[in-house]
Amino acid sequence: MDDSKFGSEDSRGYWSPNERISYGPTFAWPPQPWAFLKWFFAFPGYLLPWNLLYAVFAVGIWVYLTPSLERFETPSLGLMALMLGRNLGLAVLVYGAWHLWLYVWRLQDTAFKYNRNWPSEDSAVFLFKNQTYDNMFWTLASGVPIWTAYELLLLWAYANGYASMINPAENPVGFVALFFLVPFVHEVGFYFAHRLLHWPPLYRVAHKLHHRNVNPGPWSGLSMHPIEHVIYFSSILIFFVVPAHPIHMINLASRPGLAPAQGHTGFDRVVLGDKSTWNTSYYAHYLHHRYHEVNYADGMVPLDKWFGSFHDGSPEADAAMKARRRKFRQANGTST
Repeated sequence: MDDSKFGSEDSRGYWSPNERISYGPTFAWPPQPWAFLKWFFAFPGYLLPWNLLYAVFAVGIWVYLTPSLERFETPSLGLMALMLGRNLGLAVLVYGAWHLWLYVWRLQDTAFKYNRNWPSEDSAVFLFKNQTYDNMFWTLASGVPIWTAYELLLLWAYANGYASMINPAENPVGFVALFFLVPFVHEVGFYFAHRLLHWPPLYRVAHKLHHRNVNPGPWSGLSMHPIEHVIYFSSILIFFVVPAHPIHMINLASRPGLAPAQGHTGFDRVVLGDKSTWNTSYYAHYLHHRYHEVNYADGMVPLDKWFGSFHDGSPEADAAMKARRRKFRQANGTST
């Protein structure tokens, strides 16, 4: 498919979409109720596809892939291994599917790929000199075990009464409402954790490992230093103070655990046929990997706009970013 109908390629080979990055109307002022409703039910929009998908996914994981809560009162090594195996299987399924489609089978070649190059297979920057193998190692050897440890901690807390648990039969409104709260908790938690990881000491020690992926692929999403994984998944701890059901905890945990796959595909759209494409754009986060200092959030809550780090992909946003860099260098007495 000809991606020039949707965007353009610059002289360095970087492809960018014509459509500028924007936020939904949730926080628009004055309020725009009609625009909000259209966005809420649109595809893609707030509910579809990802928020509904992860809510349904959480219910399925709880019902079919999670042992009874009583078993977590005193978790055994066997139970811990079972939970780890469950999450390893989910990670391989989700990250592997994106990687197979776009990078192994290359069913659309480089159409809609932001950086036309493929991941490095001979670079000393990465373990095994291979970007994909390196990313898989950090994802499966560190990311998934730490994700699992957080889930085990919360399930133990629910089983022993250290975390308040709501009953969906007694409080159906609160139970459903929490599904709509989870994406915002994830977004806000991710933004502030991400800003913390860009604090120079933490960046040098931990976050730098993730940012080696200037040309990310699906497995880059959870390829992080263990210190970063501990910080990254910490939003799950909110359920020690917010009464919820383990399904909501799983819903929140599966987002940082699995959603980075589609957030790091490196492609703007998935080609589904000769004339059809699926808009899976995470261009905002791709720009973060390219420039490092913009778009720290996922884009639902306009935190980057509020804190002055938003880049919408336009030449004007480039100019504003360069002006911030000059100002920072001047303030720190470095060369402009």
